[in-house]
Amino acid sequence: MQADRLTVFPAFHKVTEGVVLVVGDGAETAAKVRLLSETTARIRVVAPAPEADLAVLLGADQIEHRARGFDAADLEGAVLAFAASGDAACDRAVVAAARASRVPVNAVDQPDLCDFFTPALVNRAPVAVAITSTGAGPVLAQKIRARIEAMLPLRLGALAALAESFRPAAERVLPKGQVRRRFWAEFFDGIVSEATLAGRADEARRFASKLLNQPDSEPEGFVWLVGAGPGAADLLTLRAQRILGEADVIVHDALVPDAVIAMGRRDARRIPVGKRKGAHSASHAEIEAVLVREAKAGRRVVRLKGGDPLVFGRAGEEIAALREAGVPFAIIPGVTSALAAAAEAAIPLTLRGTASALVLAIGHDSGGATPPDWAESARSGATLAIYMGRSVAGDVAARLLEAGLSRATPVAVVENASLPAQRLLAGTLAELPRLAERDDLTGPTLIFVGDAVAAAGLAGAEPLSAPSVLAA
Repeated sequence: MQADRLTVFPAFHKVTEGVVLVVGDGAETAAKVRLLSETTARIRVVAPAPEADLAVLLGADQIEHRARGFDAADLEGAVLAFAASGDAACDRAVVAAARASRVPVNAVDQPDLCDFFTPALVNRAPVAVAITSTGAGPVLAQKIRARIEAMLPLRLGALAALAESFRPAAERVLPKGQVRRRFWAEFFDGIVSEATLAGRADEARRFASKLLNQPDSEPEGFVWLVGAGPGAADLLTLRAQRILGEADVIVHDALVPDAVIAMGRRDARRIPVGKRKGAHSASHAEIEAVLVREAKAGRRVVRLKGGDPLVFGRAGEEIAALREAGVPFAIIPGVTSALAAAAEAAIPLTLRGTASALVLAIGHDSGGATPPDWAESARSGATLAIYMGRSVAGDVAARLLEAGLSRATPVAVVENASLPAQRLLAGTLAELPRLAERDDLTGPTLIFVGDAVAAAGLAGAEPLSAPSVLAA
């Protein structure tokens, strides 16, 4: 037998309105019943003494329970059978009776007695993906299933169902060949797909109708405002990864790491737009113009921002520009840097009896001044997470002291949250102004202020004071 050839042929059994027999009382029977419950099959369970997990399932309308031992008559009308009793003699009797009745049978954990193998299933009905190791490594099949489960959008089945509803019209209206292929390519890759996967069913149907009635029109562009998270590539959301893999153009900030940008298609055009403090390579008006221009040209555009687009990411201005230009868009949230930094330092942002509110604040406004409005919130016990506050740390401290906070209020600073170069510093509000003196801190920083910070894991943190100040 050649090692690179399968010993099985993958196929899907039709079970609609058919009976699937499962024999057994325990956990394996319960597992099979749960799997079969994802189909339209009628499930017949032969279990004289069902264990607790199985007993909970037996009340479903889809399930017929026969509370006795197995009998060959239980195979009447069956299209598939499972022997899951765990008793060798009983399982062999089920297998023998099933084969005599020409019903394909599976004996759990007994590959030699199986006519078919139960796959690890990814269900996106009517789409399904089944993985098998042909009994050699069930755990491996489950690991592969988990990978595929993460890759496939939950609403993929809705997209398939929408396509099925449009298929008769497409075959009637569109000529075979390139025109019809182009329609389906745009259907599954363009704004019809995006609207469906985002749960906007009515909008998706309108887009699909327009595409069907105007098959020769240029593809309609789309813009996604995507949060890249704090930097670590594995903190990117699954939806963000999928969209990056579909984009024609990626417009990215300077703070987005190369590893995240590399998740895009190899042939996608990358457009860097800077946005580092004090070194902006493009004005925001220019960035908005790029997004509109690329989308109007029929391209799928990802605007990739560090953190979350809606948290100090100026997404509001880009949304307004896209709306004014009539460009469809969607927002994909990211892990905002404050949450990532707090997680890395084990800072409880809210804490029973200590902090019942969290304020996300910016250290300076567009003119460089420190906004005073958030300082009052700290007096009520809120935890402050301050973005872009390192260079104005003295002004931040002054505002908070003016608002009535104690000089001993705990402070933590996280630089390069989630990245290998991450650093954690800790001290008090009285020491916070010294942060601006630290010329060894060059990465993005988050400042946390509040009594809840004292409950953080700060034992190994560096002092806030610069080394030169301590030496003096």
